[in-house]
Amino acid sequence: MALPRGVVGVLALSLLPSTFASSNHLRSAANYRRQSVPTSLPGNWTSEGCYTDNQAAGRTLTGASFTNTTGMTVESCISFCGENNFILAGVEYAQECYCDNYIENGGTTAPLSDCNMACTGNPAETCGAGNRLNVFNSGQAPPPPPTIPAQIGDWTSLGCWSDNVNGVRSLPNGINAANPLTLEECTAGCLAAGYPFSGSEYAAQCYCGTSIGSGAAQTAVTDCNMLCAGNSSEFCGGPNRLSMYNYTGSDRPTGPVGGGGGGGGGGAVLGIATDLPAPWTYVGCFIDNANGRIVANEEPDDTELTIESCVSTCSAQNFTVASAEYSVQCFCGDELIAGATAAPESDCNMGCGGNATEACGAGNRMSVYSTTKNVTILPVPVPQNSSIPGSWTYQGCLMEEVGGRAIPWQNIYPTNNSATTCLGQCAAFGYTVGGMEYGEECYCGDLSDVQAANVSFAPETDCNLPCPGNPLYLCGSGNRISYYTWAGTPPYVWNTPSNTGYYEFLVPGVVVPLIATVGINGKITFLEKDGTSEFDNSTGAYELDLSLVDDFDLAWRTMHVKSDVFCSGAVTLPDKGGRILNVGGWSLDSTQGVRLYTPDGSAGVNGTNDWEENWNELHLQRNRWYPTAAVLSNGSVLVIGGETGSNASPQPNLEILPTPAGGDTTIYLDWLNRTDPYNLYPFVFVLPSGNIFVIYYNEARILNPETFETITQLPNLPGTVNDFLSGRTYPLEGAAVMFPQSPPYTDPVTIITCGGSGPGAGIAIDNCVSIQPEGPNPTWTLERMPSQRVMPCMVPLPDGTFMIMNGAHQGVAGFGLASDPNLQALLYDPTRTVGQRISILNTTIVARLYHSEAILLPDARILVSGSDPQTPNFPEEMRIEAYYPPYLTQGLVQPNFTIANTDWSYGGSYPIVVQLHQGSTSTMKVSLVAAVSSTHGNAMGARTIFPAFSCSGTTCTITAPPNAFVSPPGWHQLFILDGATPSHSVWVRIGGDPAELGNWPDFPDFTVPGV
Repeated sequence: MALPRGVVGVLALSLLPSTFASSNHLRSAANYRRQSVPTSLPGNWTSEGCYTDNQAAGRTLTGASFTNTTGMTVESCISFCGENNFILAGVEYAQECYCDNYIENGGTTAPLSDCNMACTGNPAETCGAGNRLNVFNSGQAPPPPPTIPAQIGDWTSLGCWSDNVNGVRSLPNGINAANPLTLEECTAGCLAAGYPFSGSEYAAQCYCGTSIGSGAAQTAVTDCNMLCAGNSSEFCGGPNRLSMYNYTGSDRPTGPVGGGGGGGGGGAVLGIATDLPAPWTYVGCFIDNANGRIVANEEPDDTELTIESCVSTCSAQNFTVASAEYSVQCFCGDELIAGATAAPESDCNMGCGGNATEACGAGNRMSVYSTTKNVTILPVPVPQNSSIPGSWTYQGCLMEEVGGRAIPWQNIYPTNNSATTCLGQCAAFGYTVGGMEYGEECYCGDLSDVQAANVSFAPETDCNLPCPGNPLYLCGSGNRISYYTWAGTPPYVWNTPSNTGYYEFLVPGVVVPLIATVGINGKITFLEKDGTSEFDNSTGAYELDLSLVDDFDLAWRTMHVKSDVFCSGAVTLPDKGGRILNVGGWSLDSTQGVRLYTPDGSAGVNGTNDWEENWNELHLQRNRWYPTAAVLSNGSVLVIGGETGSNASPQPNLEILPTPAGGDTTIYLDWLNRTDPYNLYPFVFVLPSGNIFVIYYNEARILNPETFETITQLPNLPGTVNDFLSGRTYPLEGAAVMFPQSPPYTDPVTIITCGGSGPGAGIAIDNCVSIQPEGPNPTWTLERMPSQRVMPCMVPLPDGTFMIMNGAHQGVAGFGLASDPNLQALLYDPTRTVGQRISILNTTIVARLYHSEAILLPDARILVSGSDPQTPNFPEEMRIEAYYPPYLTQGLVQPNFTIANTDWSYGGSYPIVVQLHQGSTSTMKVSLVAAVSSTHGNAMGARTIFPAFSCSGTTCTITAPPNAFVSPPGWHQLFILDGATPSHSVWVRIGGDPAELGNWPDFPDFTVPGV
């Protein structure tokens, strides 16, 4: 098993810090397949299980590490650690690899289900999770722990000593080691240079001196915790810490033995480079790190560095200042910062790694060159308290625990981080605290995050790194945050009403449904993926009679489908039978499936109709897995997108049903091809202009309804504060609906999408964004949600609000790819002020993860079903729940009405007789909620309209919507509302059947209702 560290005072070190890059937009089957810990591993490597990481003491595996945002696998991590002579390998957060020989810093085993993120390079494998490592062991015995040897020849260890106290070196003379540094090489180098004291620092730096500086002091041996670059069994100091040695031989040197040479050490003034391209010139020797780095941008170390190469590197990036330090380090910028001050020219006494006759600075000394002698020198930076966009107030220097996070959302801005940049981004995404750390890191979050982290303030002097984007000001330091809070009007108010409604168990299920549709017979049809029922004799299709839920045997009617409907699309047709159309499927012929069901029967009375399907008579022109279906304004059906089969190539086109004459009539869509696989189940809406609005991945556009050419490419949708590549459609899966419309139907319509996730690590989105696609200057308005949510369902309610429910806090849609359910129901009210539209309602005990649905019932409750995550600890969910929104839990009686004519023409007038129990017709409302099929967060067909009406006594006359653009032809649930309390609904058809779908398809195996 993995061994915990048992040696007090000995720590391992990360040789190379991991870097975090933005997630790449790459195709990944991780969105679909369930992953597991591999058992066939190289050599004798075996799994040790799941371990905690990043606890208060630090990393669990602290050796070499690397990050691969697109290609991480367990095998590549094992190979890397093995090649670096470590016996433990750990993968974390889908993309990170860590090595060690021991379990460090209190890391402990965690449930295997905690490690649930798919590897970026192999979605069939698990690569840990947030602060969770899948750990593997080579089976070899661990090597002896690294040490600081007590004796190296005649050199005696003095322990670990401080360095750079108040900017003064404890040993002033740096030497340039010819090989990756070891303690032996550093001591030998100092002896050869004539010094009796030797100190190794920061894994690869060597310093010498004739005495130890007066400001130096011995520190805990554990402070020297960085492995020597040339010998992983030894510690070569640490940050501002020296592994100190004293020469005790009889030939003890008393001073330097001569100057010059690569690495210097003798204090002689070396050559100044003069053969430089104009107008570059030498400026002088300057003190570095007295108040932080004096030149902002550090280039990778170069053992062959020369002044010429450093100047060339900086000039190529259009910088005007180049400086060399410690023989091998090159820095670029446009000014000197942090109150840079000149040093004696003799202080820059280390020869360049590539030319020992040139001076390349020294320890904390820079040889500075510029395009002008008059280099701007900026003062010592201070916290920025003014000229910050918005209402931000500086609070102080916040201390973070090692390995902990006080503020969760991280951006890295290597060249432009500042309070303006960082806090502007935080404000744009609705966060109320923010801050900058380690110069280039920006953090955004909420006050509750900081309070939960239980952190405290550090002395102001601890935050001492200048901002790369504005070096006049400070951007924290290591584990220190320049911390700001929002002092203006809160960007969000999440309402917490006393009346939250409630969940109720409704009926035991017989399937784990993939698609739920309320038919015009008032019953709910469910379709499931073949083989996911707990019952061996399941047919995959059932109908639920709500009037019989107290009698399980009578509540469910068995139906039948002939092919696999897994991840198909569905809509209710505008024909007079209100048939439900289902298209697409999982594999082979089922991906071209066209299935039709005419709802029949009534409450308490079984129907006899069943699903009709015959591939030989009727099928799609293209194979489609994850397509969207939508009824267009002319009454035909748009079928768009998907893939050619399970985890297969994209199907970037659309087709129309009934299929037009003329052979292949599909239309290629390059934008779907480009954004596959993150654009499945695109959100489609007919706009009041007649144009078509589509959201796919993180993009949106308006299409011509006749040619389907793009009319307008809209701005990309915002994602998370730190990942603009986050998306809203499957498999990143958010949900989307259209705001209600009302007379005179001239206002630009609003579309909103909530939740979603990011590629790779599956960091769920915590916001909703809305847009008026055909309004003036359409832009996205962002509103924070109380929590992150992927795989949500949004349900249009009769009062014009929307329920947001189901899903997970982290992950993406797919089997086994999310395990932290979001149990909280939210209510979104578009009539409220932006940022104050969300109310926090009740919670459920039932996890609704992948393959869950939510749909409005005729009695104004919400039916909640499904969850087929195939994730440990979460079952195939058969239970059906009902949610009672607050409008049903006020103790008020629901109104009712009668209607004679339920087949409406556009602009027509239709009387109803109402019975109200609380209010009067002066406060009454009428709403039309279009028929919806709910699957994978896509409420296909969703639309809400508040039509005009007038009343005389208890007789009210409703005016139907004016045209097929405002309301495409179809079936709607008609509600009246007594104040806020809705009635039961009656189905009405609006706009007839202009495409004459009632006569389609004209084949023997299909029953048509006629027109």
